[in-house]
Amino acid sequence: MLRLFTHAVCLQHDPGLGHPESPARLKAVLQALDQDRFASVDRVEAPRATREQLLRVHTPEHVERILATTPDADTIRLDEDTLMSQASAEAGLRAAGALVAAVDAVMSGSATRAFCAVRPPGHHATPDTAMGFCLFNNVAVGAAHALAAHGLKRVAIADFDVHHGNGTQDIFQREPRVLFISSHQQPLYPGTGSPEEQGVGNIVNAPLSSGEGSDEFRALWNEALLPKLHAFKPQLVLVSAGFDAHQRDPLANLQLQTEDYAWITERLVDLARAHASGRLVSTLEGGYDLQALAASVGAHVSALMD
Repeated sequence: MLRLFTHAVCLQHDPGLGHPESPARLKAVLQALDQDRFASVDRVEAPRATREQLLRVHTPEHVERILATTPDADTIRLDEDTLMSQASAEAGLRAAGALVAAVDAVMSGSATRAFCAVRPPGHHATPDTAMGFCLFNNVAVGAAHALAAHGLKRVAIADFDVHHGNGTQDIFQREPRVLFISSHQQPLYPGTGSPEEQGVGNIVNAPLSSGEGSDEFRALWNEALLPKLHAFKPQLVLVSAGFDAHQRDPLANLQLQTEDYAWITERLVDLARAHASGRLVSTLEGGYDLQALAASVGAHVSALMD
């Protein structure tokens, strides 16, 4: 069974007119998932993450700073790219909480796989800094919960967003129970993600060059990344599912097609079946062309259902 976690407040997080990480992104995703072929998906309201859950990956100062920021009107700018509106702190709590609830669902067996249709995204948020449109590191909160609450010894995070998940890497680079695998365009924001960044042997970065597309992406995962994931034998697979490597996306210059997201998802589902009793939790990260985002999420979720 596939379970979908989302919350209406995630549509109310509004970084302002013209910002690429807009509420229209989640609207496009949810409209795509309203098609008849997704009627069997179990839909659940995302709970709030607790402070305890957030503090597993973030400093107390960072958590309090985000939760205390509630603009009276308009937005508050945290950095050049990252803004908060009145609903942003609540949306951040729900986005992180979705990952916790999804991990609990697949670990209890009430669902086999889960997709978290939430925003703001998370993989750029470091232990003490909101950045790159991200407030809390949602996927990291989920992974830390799997370690702390469920006693897992091997959790894999696969990140195919076009931007490197620097925050996820920062959080887990000294945690051998978590394997972080990333393909991304380089050079590109945030400037991290070189193959030399290896943590304690648990970080695997595989950059792609501007202009590369399906063939290079599939070869990279087939030859370099999927073998490392299988060798790790994860007890749970988490996915930072960014769809901004699509050829239509305005914020980068890779040339992936919608079908590539079905392809990589099918292989991550196979990984979960081989080592984790099928347990896989995916969460929305980037993707800024609405047409490409809707189609790619549809392909991704269809593959999670099969």
